[in-house]
Amino acid sequence: MKFLMFDTHRFERQSFELANRDFGHDLHFVEPRLTEETAVLAKGFPAVCAFANDRLNRTTLEDLKNCGVELVALRSAGFNHVDLSAAKELGLRVVRVPEYSPYSVAEHATCLLLSLDRKVHRAYNRVREMNFSLDGLVGFDLHGKTVGVIGTGKIGRVFCQIMLGFGCQVVAYDLKKDADLEKKGVTYLELNNLFQTSDVISLHIPLNAETKHLVDAAAISQMKKGVVLINTGRGALIDTKALIQALKAEHLGGAGLDVYEEEEKIFFQDLSEHILQDDQLARLLTFPNVLITSHQGFLTREALANIAHTTLNNIADYEAGRPLVNEVAVT
Repeated sequence: MKFLMFDTHRFERQSFELANRDFGHDLHFVEPRLTEETAVLAKGFPAVCAFANDRLNRTTLEDLKNCGVELVALRSAGFNHVDLSAAKELGLRVVRVPEYSPYSVAEHATCLLLSLDRKVHRAYNRVREMNFSLDGLVGFDLHGKTVGVIGTGKIGRVFCQIMLGFGCQVVAYDLKKDADLEKKGVTYLELNNLFQTSDVISLHIPLNAETKHLVDAAAISQMKKGVVLINTGRGALIDTKALIQALKAEHLGGAGLDVYEEEEKIFFQDLSEHILQDDQLARLLTFPNVLITSHQGFLTREALANIAHTTLNNIADYEAGRPLVNEVAVT
């Protein structure tokens, strides 16, 4: 099937080209993000492939429909950037990659936590400047600490198991309890209790109307002084203004962020020769106890291969008229 892949990056093109040997689709790649301004590029393509920070609002979807697009294939698990109601009205089918490698994201969350705790990012910069002092680099033993995990789906489950391996007391919150995790020693708590008892809190839930700004000023006020907050889910799970205030007040011990609330026009591109226009992100980057990566939790060879294969298989299912097992629809 002929389709156009928007927002293409060098790190993923090879994975798609290799996976496509099993499918034989007619792939076309473009670098621009998919927005209302660029949707016209899809003219003549029955399907398009979109990335996590593309903007698929009603206007974009209407433009795609007018270009002859029938299928929108998301190469991401999240779909909060898609107006699903508009897609349904326009008759556009939307598919996604519900999972690619829970280990990649869970391991990256662990990486952020350990780097923050042991000040690896600061030590690395010091040593490169021939500063071998250890002052200011004191961390804490992760063993024995209480780690709160919000969301115990596939990624959260793996993160729980990693933390159990470190000898942590793991507590969790989810609308649906995982009996297997409970057998392994994970204790489910109400959200307020998790906030109050955890030394580390890691977010592994999707973004929707109910979870937006789940971690706000009120939630942070319930947390222990010195708590370390990790977010590899979606940026808007945390109220950035409240986060900055808590960091300024030295209530938080640190924050490891692989996602950011306003990352859409910033992440996945080189802005090293530009002035950063986002004042909140600029402020976050000034804190020595904040570690930010640009949404790279998924970035492993295994995850990229799975993303490519699932996306191409979704398109093949549509072309063959088979059921779309990974379809996203309005509930």
